[in-house]
Parts: sequence; structure tokens; C-alpha cells
Amino acid sequence: MSKTTAATVKVMLSHNYCHFEVSKQIEGDDISQQDIDAARKDCQRLADRAVEQYKRAKDYEAKRTYNNNERLNMEREVALIRQKPEEQWTVFDKAKVKALEDYRYESLYNYEDDPHDPPF
Repeated sequence: MSKTTAATVKVMLSHNYCHFEVSKQIEGDDISQQDIDAARKDCQRLADRAVEQYKRAKDYEAKRTYNNNERLNMEREVALIRQKPEEQWTVFDKAKVKALEDYRYESLYNYEDDPHDPPF
């Protein structure tokens, strides 16, 4: 029976159309299934933590969209973020972009009565 001397574990999660990926490489003289499983659990915990950070950041950024000045600042920040390759975006960058996209999408379908609309 051959010994396992190297293994790579990768965990990928998708949440809210954002993707989070964690990988870990382990090396040794004889890597057991338990070692590989422990690495997988570590990666899963890190990916879960990234999703939780994303959720908190997105909630914070979504609140910024309600204030006009904050939203204008956010639009400038997102424009700078979009200049970087997407794989270089941080969890907080992803949250800002998604919060602004959600705001814009919801604004398209806002059916509340506008006081300036003429009565029917």
C-alpha cells in the first residue's frame, strides 16, 4: 500500500452570487484520511467565516445606500473596486458591489406612490 505524502483540499461556497474559495495543501511522510479531513474542516470553517464577514459587511453597506451622500461615496468606491480584477476583491469589496447592485435593482422596481405623480 502506497503512502500519501501530499494532499490539497479545496472548499468553495457560493452565497448571494458571490463565490468564496479556500484551499490548503498538506505535506508529510504519511498523511492519513484524518489529516485530510481535518484540513477540509479548517477550510470549511474559513469559508464559513468569510461568508459571515460578507453578510455583516453587506448589511452595513446596504444601510449606506439610504443616505444620498453615503451612496455617492459608495458609487465612487465601487468604481475603484471594479478597476481591479474580481479575483483580487476582498470580502468587503464584494459586499459593497453587491449592496449597490441590490439598491439599483430595487430602485428599478419601486412601486411606491410618488407625490408628484398625477392622480388617475
